[in-house]
Amino acid sequence: MGRVVWLGLLFMLYAACTQARIRVTDDRGTTVVLSGPAQRIISLAPSVTELLFAAGAGSHLVGVSAFSDHPPAARSLPVIGDSYHLDLERLLALHPDLVVGWASGNRPREVARLRGLGLPVFLTNPTHLGEIPDLIERLGRLAGTGRRARRAATSFRTSLRALRVRYGGRRRMAVFVQIWSRPLMTLTHRQIVNDVLRLCGGSNVFAGLSGVAVQVGREDVVRANPDVILIAEPKAIAINDLARWRRMRSLRAVRSGHLYIVRPGEVTSPGPRILAGARTVCADLDSARAGRGH
Repeated sequence: MGRVVWLGLLFMLYAACTQARIRVTDDRGTTVVLSGPAQRIISLAPSVTELLFAAGAGSHLVGVSAFSDHPPAARSLPVIGDSYHLDLERLLALHPDLVVGWASGNRPREVARLRGLGLPVFLTNPTHLGEIPDLIERLGRLAGTGRRARRAATSFRTSLRALRVRYGGRRRMAVFVQIWSRPLMTLTHRQIVNDVLRLCGGSNVFAGLSGVAVQVGREDVVRANPDVILIAEPKAIAINDLARWRRMRSLRAVRSGHLYIVRPGEVTSPGPRILAGARTVCADLDSARAGRGH
């Protein structure tokens, strides 16, 4: 009888330990298991940094990728590399208990290397606006900041719902999104900007291309003949691009004056700020429908 009781106690102890573990599935279907809330987190992408701050885990961040400049508090954190190369020695010296990356932006080889070293790696990859609040909540569970994460997620869902109500049913506008000029680059249906366009009543003229960020020629844009051109580049660069497009009078968007500059971090980065970018894009498309150009 004593042996049975002893085994029962062991089983209860094992069950309690198992239940105390945190299990969260990432956007690639991998279940990340932590023994407790993550206290030392490293972000491998600027959008991930924003998501972690939104989830209330900003104070748990000990390292970030290059260009993590939002919110401002992220700028003072140690940089451990960028999407092309990670400084593994510096990353390990920060003793992370969780690494959060971006599946579309971080190299699979480097992610595999981190996992091979025994580090828990959670990959994000939202391609639709509606996936962002759920992602914020999952990050909150990993960091033990679930309450703050749920508040942020609820706020995001409420704002997104309001935008859907306001802009649903708008006349469709064919849109070309430029993210780089030399070479000329755009984004496909596999990037979240495509969902921003749909929200605002726009359709991406290059949505059907394979890949995520793809190179196109100006002759391809001429053939697509969009109603609107959105330039998602830093303003100083985008102004020069506007002048270049305005010389191409065969384009419907150019003849109508429907060329707009949008902040790249707000429309192509799958983080909480994307709702601000969506409001800008929706307003730009409404201006185009009304015949107002720049």
